Amino acid sequence: MSNNRSSNRTEVPEARAALDKFKFEVASELGVPLTNGYNGNLTSKQNGSVGGEMVRQMIRRQEEQMSGKTSM
Repeated sequence: MSNNRSSNRTEVPEARAALDKFKFEVASELGVPLTNGYNGNLTSKQNGSVGGEMVRQMIRRQEEQMSGKTSM
């Protein structure tokens, strides 16, 4: 049963630009040659490493914020 909801939809549309910037920063840190537009030349492993690192960093930042230790 599909609910026809895209998994890559931004919940807060105003955050799209910040998320894109964050994605490119993480890709650069990892040495993944991410470009604007089509990235079909990248492997699943490369793309997954960017997404995984984004999630790790977002969780870490949220935990720091919740504990009162902000690093931003």
